[in-house]
Parts: sequence; structure tokens; C-alpha cells
Amino acid sequence: MLIDEIELQLESGKGGDGVVRWRHLKGKDLGGPAGGDGGRGGDVYAVGRTNANLLLRYRQEKVFRAEAGGDGGSDSCHGANGEDLTLELPLGSVIKNLSTGRSIELLTVDLPIKILSGGQGGLGNERFKSSINRSPQQFTPGEPAEVANFQIELRLIADAGLVGLPNAGKSTLLNALTGAAAKVGNYAFTTLDPNLGVLYGKVLADLPGLIEGAADGKGLGQKFLRHASRTRLLVHCVSLESADPLADYRVVRQEIESWEGGALAGKPEMVVLTKTDATDEAGVLSAVAAFKKAGVENVAVATALDDASVQALGSLIVATLGDR
Repeated sequence: MLIDEIELQLESGKGGDGVVRWRHLKGKDLGGPAGGDGGRGGDVYAVGRTNANLLLRYRQEKVFRAEAGGDGGSDSCHGANGEDLTLELPLGSVIKNLSTGRSIELLTVDLPIKILSGGQGGLGNERFKSSINRSPQQFTPGEPAEVANFQIELRLIADAGLVGLPNAGKSTLLNALTGAAAKVGNYAFTTLDPNLGVLYGKVLADLPGLIEGAADGKGLGQKFLRHASRTRLLVHCVSLESADPLADYRVVRQEIESWEGGALAGKPEMVVLTKTDATDEAGVLSAVAAFKKAGVENVAVATALDDASVQALGSLIVATLGDR
């Protein structure tokens, strides 16, 4: 199961306290101040990895803390710096600080990005020595940790996304093209989470189906559209079981064009007519003609899922991707 959204509470490390200490020298009772500074608290980083299933490790534990800095010591010893906390997250994750509203995206693999800063260490009494204050009692505590709740959403980075209404044959097509083992069934919303497969070195994502109003949050639309935003090509599956395949296509297109002010509207698209066994050859040709009359030129037909047809359709998808 692919987890693509979680909330975590994260905390950086508190800075260590400065201390009041005195230097002890043989034959000299008052050797002067020698309290060391506290260490810096650990920072919190997020780093993108290529494993899309990394959010699974955060299903149970929701609170993570970096290490606090150590307090200062005698003889001007500096406290140890706290160890940083690094969260490994899937490449393509969007991390939103729910306190500030700031968002960052992990788009480069293995590049750590700081999301919380550890507290600075406090000053020991040695720092306050002066010509008029030779025995300072002052010190400062370490700065507090930063604490925030974060929402983490995965937006898959895939070459092509299989999109369409529920029960349009997307998962069956993914399995045939890539040998994936996505769950299939003759009912709506069989796919609740994205499935991935590899076709000639290209990553295909079978995305959850959507319904009218998905761009406004109905059904699984937000999840569908979020993942579609990172694909380079939309493979729009339209079932010929429908009485009006072109109308079904337009429902999905409307949601795509409405999401986030049309952010997906210009994304390259090809249409694949699925479930062709629900009609005869004349019905298939009529559907293709209707799409082309409506101005949809890039239309392919999944006439059968035998080896030759699958290979031909797969080659067409890869060719459409090209160097995009």
C-alpha cells in the first residue's frame, strides 16, 4: 500500500545552557571564570529518496526530535552540539509547515533541505569577564527548540499518468503494459492509491479515478490531480462500455482544466480507448471518429491485451513521451 499523505510533529534540538564555573589553580583560590558555552541544538532536515514507499515508516510514530545541545563544562569546555535529525522522504514530497504556511518541495534526490533550526547554545560566565567584572555570575540559557506540525504530501514523479473515470480499465492496462500487480475489479474505485510500473525504462503511474467535482475535492479527485501534476504525459483511458465515451472524456478534462487555475490544462495527453470488447469494430471506429471530430487527435485503441497489441501500445506511449 502506498501512503501518500501524513502529518508529523517535528522538533529541533534545544541549545545547551552556558554555565558558571571557576578555574582552580594550585596555590590560587580565585583563578577566574571558566564556565563554557552550551552546544548548539540539532537541526531538522528533509532529504528526497527514490523509494516512493518511504512514508510507510512514519505510520506509527508521529513525533521526531533532533538532539539537544550539551551544557557547557568546567575549564572553558564547550558543550557538545546536538545531532541533526534527517527525515528520508519520497522524491516529489511537498512539506508544509502548518504553523507558518511555508512549503518546500523535494525535487532533487539526496539533497538535504533544512526545515527547522536548532537553538543556539548559551554563554558561560567566562564570556562576561571584564576589567570591572572579574568574577561574573552571569550566564545565558540555550535557545529553545523550534516545534512545528508538518503536512507531507507525496506527488509522484512519473513519466506518464494513467487517468480517467473510475472503472475505466487503468489498472488492467498498467498490468498489461508493465507486468505490475495492481488490484483490478469490475467496480468503481478499485484503485484507492497510485500503482507504479516500468515500461521500457519509463515510469507509469495508475492514478485513482475521479468523478465530476473532483477539482473541488469530491471523491478521490484531489489525490488524483495532485499526482497527475508531476507526470510528463497524461494517458487518458476512456471505456467503450460507456454509452457516451466522449462525454466521459470531457468530464475528466473539465476537472483537469479546473484544478489549481488550470495548472494541468496544457499537459501533453493521449487518449486510449479501453474495454473494446464491449462493442464491435464499427463501434470502435465510430468512437475514434467522434474524438477526432471533437479535435482530439492523439487517440489510440487498446484493441486487445495480447503481446503484440500491448507492445504496439507501449511503443506508442514511449514515442509520445519522446524527449519531453
